[in-house]
Amino acid sequence: MELTQPWFLLGLLALPVVVWYFYRGLTDFSKWQRVAALAARAAIVTLLVVSLAGLTWLLPSKELFVVFAVDDSLSVGDEAKPVVDQFLDQATAAAGTNKYAFVKFGAEPGAVAADRAAPGPANRRGTNIAAALEVATAAVPPAYVPRVVLLSDGNQTAGDAIRAALAGRVPVSTVPLPTRADPEVQVSAVNVPAQVRDGEPFNVEVVVDSNHDDEGEIEVYRGNYKVISEKWSIKKGENRKHFRQQIVGEKTTEYTARIKGFKDKFLDNNAAMGLVSGGGKPRVLLVDSDPKHAKHLAFALEQEGIRVDTRPAQGIPDNLSDLQNYELLALSNVPATSMSTRQMNLIRTYVQELGGGLIMIGGDQAFGLGGYYKTTIEEIMPVRSDFEKEKEKPSLAMILVIDKSGSMGGVKMEMAKDAAKAAVELLGPKDKVGVIAFDGDLFWISEVQSAANKGQIIDKISGIEAGGGTTMGPPMEAAYEALTNTPAKLKHVIVLTDGVSEPADFEGIAANMAQAKMTCTTVAVGDDCDFKLLQEIARIGNGRYYQAEDPSNVPQIFAKETVTASKSAINEQPFTPIVTRPSQVVADIKFDDAPFLLGYVTTRPKPTCELILSTEKGDPLLAWWRYGLGMSVAFTSDAKSRWAAEWLSWPGYSKFWAQVVRHAMRKSDAKGVFVQVDQKDGKAKVTLDAVKTDGKFLNEAATEMTVVEPQGGQQKLAMTQTAPGRYVGEFPADKSGTYHVQMTQTAKGQAATQQSRGLVVNYDEELRIRPPDEKLLEGVAQASGGTFRPDPAAVFAPDARTASRPLPLWPYLLIAAALIFLADVALRRIDFDLMLGRSKPPMKMVMAKG
Repeated sequence: MELTQPWFLLGLLALPVVVWYFYRGLTDFSKWQRVAALAARAAIVTLLVVSLAGLTWLLPSKELFVVFAVDDSLSVGDEAKPVVDQFLDQATAAAGTNKYAFVKFGAEPGAVAADRAAPGPANRRGTNIAAALEVATAAVPPAYVPRVVLLSDGNQTAGDAIRAALAGRVPVSTVPLPTRADPEVQVSAVNVPAQVRDGEPFNVEVVVDSNHDDEGEIEVYRGNYKVISEKWSIKKGENRKHFRQQIVGEKTTEYTARIKGFKDKFLDNNAAMGLVSGGGKPRVLLVDSDPKHAKHLAFALEQEGIRVDTRPAQGIPDNLSDLQNYELLALSNVPATSMSTRQMNLIRTYVQELGGGLIMIGGDQAFGLGGYYKTTIEEIMPVRSDFEKEKEKPSLAMILVIDKSGSMGGVKMEMAKDAAKAAVELLGPKDKVGVIAFDGDLFWISEVQSAANKGQIIDKISGIEAGGGTTMGPPMEAAYEALTNTPAKLKHVIVLTDGVSEPADFEGIAANMAQAKMTCTTVAVGDDCDFKLLQEIARIGNGRYYQAEDPSNVPQIFAKETVTASKSAINEQPFTPIVTRPSQVVADIKFDDAPFLLGYVTTRPKPTCELILSTEKGDPLLAWWRYGLGMSVAFTSDAKSRWAAEWLSWPGYSKFWAQVVRHAMRKSDAKGVFVQVDQKDGKAKVTLDAVKTDGKFLNEAATEMTVVEPQGGQQKLAMTQTAPGRYVGEFPADKSGTYHVQMTQTAKGQAATQQSRGLVVNYDEELRIRPPDEKLLEGVAQASGGTFRPDPAAVFAPDARTASRPLPLWPYLLIAAALIFLADVALRRIDFDLMLGRSKPPMKMVMAKG
């Protein structure tokens, strides 16, 4: 017996009230009849209270509820279907009055259903037996004896099946299923040493597994370059092949092995990669908008023992593995419009989380002139890309002509509005700005007015909504007429569109603008524009043409155009650098003897940066700060033949740049430090051994590792010391791709070591060729008290266990209360002594005193 609502037993406190009324009653029935009525009323109250309290009778039951958990992952294959069907047919035929249900699972379990034909899980590229057991166990109703039958190949890729079986406390019988038998060949691993010395020969071991004999071709790539290609005859089972390699001057090298020409079903497992870390000289990636002009700086750094790779702006890395080969990235006169948002975010991760260095070197495409205002790169920089416009600079009148047709809806429209707002913010109070939006008609969002009214203009821009056709001629004509009547030394028009306009005399309008000393820049968004027309308008209008395939680049384009058109960001007056803050980096360089620098880009220092060199006007020339684990540096002049023409022959040129670069680059002294990264069962284990220069172990050092996941997620984890000089840390590595790990050690408040490593998780474990893991399945059955390879007919055989099936008693209690109530009414209304002819004792009268 049990009570489901025991608090209702407080209702029994009404019994004393019933007794009190018994003694206060004035009825003249005999005592036995009055006692019987009291007992009836007490019984009614008790029965009602116990009914409300939920009195339940727990009946023992041996009826089974069996959940069949069926593996529907890719590793099982079609060969398992007849095995599953035969087993389930025989088992369910012997169910009798017992109940059963089915759940299919892969990387996660599907829904529990009474029909075995229910759809399987959405993700079949994985096998999570533990999750399937948890769902199957929870699906059994409490009134039945639970039992689970697991049909799987046992090749779990996530979770701990034995632990889940123990935690469920339900017998799990296991039935091994065959794995897929299609012809399959896979690159199981590319084994390379984690760390090698510069120029040291080592083996690249390629492991290929196959379920049949075959012949095909193997290719090995070092980075993007093919280094090996040859025929290979393989046998059923594991095959290994070794290739001799060495790396010189590279920090992190990817070796990728690919196979082709084999009989194969899945192609995703035909390639695998390994990472090897090498030594060598520090490496710097120098990116210049015109690489020919970068040769002076590259040569100067190489003279100082720093290896330099030079690339054009198109060569900016788009993955962390490429960036990790360098201790520092230098952007020399590179505009923000040359980078995607993803590339900017990668650079931030490289500096902030992986300790890389970043230097931005000035030019007419850098800082504000490069459109860096409010970008991720500006966030990293120690200076701001906006500036206080000087009084003597010429005033600018600018009109923004923005397409708001229906095709501009969504992200395009939002980016266009953000771009227009940023352009307005960059203008000075003496500048003027107007905004025209157009579809089939033109709309003056803001008449030409002083940029001092920024707040009001920006609010109006926020209200632009997309809709309608595309007619670009009238708004361009309106912009021309408005600027004609506006007094300003500089006049500029920016036209943005994503489509093809109705015909108009665009060349004539652009020619009129040029004749009136106005400039016109055009911006094409997307792939459906009239590119030739927009290029021609920009050419005739003495402006610039931009093609923004990604709408997120539009704000950088507008910022770049605004600063360029205002002609305020460049100061081309010769000056001598002034040391504003002592630093060891420039302590031994005599700037008093240095030649003039011929110009720089105007910026503003951020409050917490270190301003090392300034111009004679007090503007930043050289500033840096620490950003996360790395450092960023701003040099607002250039390092080539425009502004630094006289510096190129100065003896201090090479020394200055080498010391700045060495100060900013990532510190990764590998002496006495060895790092090993191992991956198994969806987890990565990082082991760092550290020895001090005197040969003693580095103990009790605060050691932390920053892990950057393939999709960009980040986590910081502490490493634990497990032995003298040894520190160990673990992190989940269950996603395909490259993981980057940055390890930092601090001893007694001082930075001790800093190391970077990589780890590759090639493809889903589900795609690997593996036999059924019968050992795991047998372990699950043994741990839970189930049966390995059960007889289908015995699945529903009863055992000693019973389940408590609750029988609520309130209906019976209420019926009893109703019957007793009838008896109570009779005892209170009928004089049974009179009916039986018995005489009654005389009634005592109590007289009240007057």
